[in-house]
Amino acid sequence: MSNSAHIIEVTAENFAAVVDRSMQVPVLVDFWAAWCQPCKALLPIVEKLAAEYQGRFLLAKVNIDEQQALANQFGVRSVPTVKLIRDGRIVDEFSGALPESQVRAFLDKHMEQPADKYLAAAEQAWQSGDTVQAEAILRQVMREIPEDRRAQLMLAELLAIGGNTDEASQLLASLPADVALSPQAEALRARLSFTAAATGAPDIDTLQQMLTANPQDSQARYQLAARLVLAGDPEGALEQLLELLRRDRSWGDDAGRKGMLQIFDLLGGQGDLVNRYRRLMFTAMH
Repeated sequence: MSNSAHIIEVTAENFAAVVDRSMQVPVLVDFWAAWCQPCKALLPIVEKLAAEYQGRFLLAKVNIDEQQALANQFGVRSVPTVKLIRDGRIVDEFSGALPESQVRAFLDKHMEQPADKYLAAAEQAWQSGDTVQAEAILRQVMREIPEDRRAQLMLAELLAIGGNTDEASQLLASLPADVALSPQAEALRARLSFTAAATGAPDIDTLQQMLTANPQDSQARYQLAARLVLAGDPEGALEQLLELLRRDRSWGDDAGRKGMLQIFDLLGGQGDLVNRYRRLMFTAMH
């Protein structure tokens, strides 16, 4: 028997209680056998993580030679087999001995992170229109849980939408590479680029009049695209950038094509609008 409160040896008699525990924390069920060499490699890893995570998950060890009925009930065909139970049901699993980094990543997908409840509160405040409260919560998370960069990215988005593009850009620039390349960061970077292009530009009506008078005015066309995307009209913006690409591809170091790609980022990189204008973009380029 384990002397850790976070590790339990599972039997048919106590298994129902183990499943009940999954209503409070994830339960990692490790089916193993004494004769299994990969099991001997995996067991120290999951036991170490159970101690490190300090109750954020329960490790339930099932010796299949002693608990054959449980192994059969869960369809275990080889060992080690690991199943994760949340709220009374299996939500994920893997087989074989994984390295510690992969086991940790497997767990973290299903683990409540320390910042989760604060980020949820910030999101709720933001959605209700209390951006001051949302900003305060996000700054607190950045101070107290700096390793969780979701707050930094969320604050950058909040500031960008509110017009504080300088600090938003600084926050984006200081993100680690893995977060900086995320779809959310790419979309925010695109928004900041369009915000910069629209700063000091005429309004939409004036820009449209300028283009009616001079369709070759590439700067006005790009500024109009920026104004349109910030006004919530990505299709109108894409149409202007496509026209810029067709008329004057060299302007602004291929700004038409690059601008279209940025809008694709803003739209999440998928959907009918993205697919349609991606095809039109490729056609215009050839």
